[in-house]
Amino acid sequence: MRALVFALALGLASTSVAAKADDNANWVRPIKPYRVVGNIYYVGSEGLSAWLVTTSEGHVLLDGGPSAEGGKLIERNIQSLGFKLSDVKVLINTHAHYDHAGGLAQLKADTGAKLWASRADKPALEKGQHFGDNANGLTPFPAVKVDKTFGDETKLKMGGSTLVAHLTPGHTIGCTSWTTQVVERGRALNVTFPCSLSVAGNVLVGNKTHKSIVADYRASFAALRAIPTDVMLPSHEEQGDLLAKRQKQLRGDADAFIDPTELGKFVDGYETRFNQELARQQGAAK
Repeated sequence: MRALVFALALGLASTSVAAKADDNANWVRPIKPYRVVGNIYYVGSEGLSAWLVTTSEGHVLLDGGPSAEGGKLIERNIQSLGFKLSDVKVLINTHAHYDHAGGLAQLKADTGAKLWASRADKPALEKGQHFGDNANGLTPFPAVKVDKTFGDETKLKMGGSTLVAHLTPGHTIGCTSWTTQVVERGRALNVTFPCSLSVAGNVLVGNKTHKSIVADYRASFAALRAIPTDVMLPSHEEQGDLLAKRQKQLRGDADAFIDPTELGKFVDGYETRFNQELARQQGAAK
């Protein structure tokens, strides 16, 4: 009975995102998974990232795709690389939007992994709906139980690897960027998985559920800019030209994903667009 209820819940939530998925077909379009640097693997779809950090004591999976179907795609990619689903011990999430959280319930059920989430995004994950005032509406996704919550600078340690949570709210109230360090060909590299910085329909003027949203965005721009980063691995393909970098890697460029200037440019671009949207909303509110 519990399995039936779970399946029905996944089905209902998946139906609710079908229309939006049609507009973003590459979010569930398979691509061959690959190693990026060190012990980090890309296991997402053509358009949406999912990152597997492997260790001798188990693996950590960052983000879960837009739906149960997206979760299954990630599972197939993990297995095709030769890793066992049962070795995925912890699921983490950049933020509680359906395109990155919609597959977490499926992944959790199939791997048995524990889900870690920021305290602020936990309610949205367990409700299965984005929290906040947003002009684009609140697309539901399969709700998922959070096993452990964390705050800023929390460390997730496993098998010699350490992932550090950096709270960068704005895009969602609990948006979390993650950092780790890997070794690639004898070289230590700082890797950052930035949470999204886009406005994405967020109400910036008179937001009743996230009253500090403007200050939070500004603090997050500053926080991310201050993180030393050799490799930036974002949650959407187009945010980091991941397909182009992969093609360079396949052609023999071993440093295709290494660019110490990229995170700063990423933040600058989103800060400019944020300021433009804030000015627009302020003008409309007069």
